[in-house]
Amino acid sequence: MKRSFAIVSTVSIFILFIAAVSIAVSSKTAVAPAPNGITLPDGYTGWRLISSSHRTDNNTLRVILGNDKAIQAAAEGKTNPWPDGSILAKLVWKDATHEKWPTATIPGKFVHAEFMFKDAKKFSATGGWGFARWLGMEQQPYGKDADFAQECFGCHLPVKDNDYVFTHPAMLP
Repeated sequence: MKRSFAIVSTVSIFILFIAAVSIAVSSKTAVAPAPNGITLPDGYTGWRLISSSHRTDNNTLRVILGNDKAIQAAAEGKTNPWPDGSILAKLVWKDATHEKWPTATIPGKFVHAEFMFKDAKKFSATGGWGFARWLGMEQQPYGKDADFAQECFGCHLPVKDNDYVFTHPAMLP
């Protein structure tokens, strides 16, 4: 009798532990949508590389990733226009200097993750792209209301002839 109580108690504690971990993990990954309703794509940190960039005006490093549709388009050279369903992610860090290699610029503090979602019909008012950004490691949505996307679109107007995308896929051997 004592042994079965000990087993039940141990199993109960284990179940409570698993439940607590699950709640902690799900609360950490629960990220609010952008003000325009776009949600942070699941698994984006595991997407593949399309390109990278370095901005000297604000001292940031950027890695541009793509979902499977974007990666396929980049590999096939079909990026002007990008096909509907493509999602581009730009992960941004402040420049930092490597402590053992002072001439190397490395990612420092994480600044934000920003995304472009291609859907020519749904986002026709912004060149066929939906825009969203989440700030910092906390991934707080950027923008006070849905009109923030016009700010993003305005910045992308100079590259209208490149389907509103600054990024050129990196050439690989």
